Amino acid sequence: MVDVRNEVRKPDERFTLVGAGCRRHVPHIAAPGRFERLRGLPIASGAVLMLIVLACALAPVLSNCDPKAFYYDALNVPPNAEHYFGTDALGRDLFSIMLYGGRASLGIGVLAAAIMAAIGIIYGSVSGTAGDRIDSAMMRLAELLGSIPSLLIVLILTAIFPAKNVFSMSAVIGVTGWLGLARLVRSEVRQIRNTEYVLYARATGGRFLYVMRRHLVPNFLSAVMFVVVSGVSSAIAMESTLSFLGLGLPVNELSWGSILSLANRALITNSWWLIVIPGLFLVVTLLCITDIGNRLRKATDRRCSFL
Repeated sequence: MVDVRNEVRKPDERFTLVGAGCRRHVPHIAAPGRFERLRGLPIASGAVLMLIVLACALAPVLSNCDPKAFYYDALNVPPNAEHYFGTDALGRDLFSIMLYGGRASLGIGVLAAAIMAAIGIIYGSVSGTAGDRIDSAMMRLAELLGSIPSLLIVLILTAIFPAKNVFSMSAVIGVTGWLGLARLVRSEVRQIRNTEYVLYARATGGRFLYVMRRHLVPNFLSAVMFVVVSGVSSAIAMESTLSFLGLGLPVNELSWGSILSLANRALITNSWWLIVIPGLFLVVTLLCITDIGNRLRKATDRRCSFL
């Protein structure tokens, strides 16, 4: 009796490939082309945003007038060959103001988003790794602060600490916009705090900052990147709102919001360019940043769906 289990099975040679130049068929999987790899990326939004950033960075080269100079012979002049975007009621060149003011508005957006990210990540990580009582107390405090409108808190802070420059304005906006990010970080940390590598790092004497920097932040950074990028647009919009209300940067500090603060006078004098052009710059910039943030969120959701 032959033991079939110990018998070495050989490939079936009853079917062979015959013919001149015959070879075994191997399915060909085409590599993704250049356009397929670029599909889904915010190319248009990134290009427009990069163009705006470069124009603001090269303001001394591109501007044809002094943004703080007063041209009294050209008051409320519409766009023309000398003043590309026209002038305001004080005779200032709007084209130069938009270039130099974009530096302040974009700088406030980036600095405020960095402050939001720093406070939100640290607060959420502490709450997520702490015990139930401390976590509950920290979340109740965040919910209490979140129940107050952020604009009201910003107005109170600007009344107590007037914004004198870009850094103080960024600090005022940044310390009021981290609540949503902290809740998101806390939920992400609660999911990964009991994983093997986090438990091993804590058991071997790893301190909180080490564990957060090496294990927590790299795991939830992609999930919170959308909130961080959206914080840039929120900060720019908040700065424009405060400037429109007269609580923004001083008069000698140029920004897109400071130009929009002249909208009421522009309506009286029928100077449409003082409303349309700054508003168009602001809306296009916010739309580009929001689109980039949405693409990051979709990419993160798609990556998580394959896990």
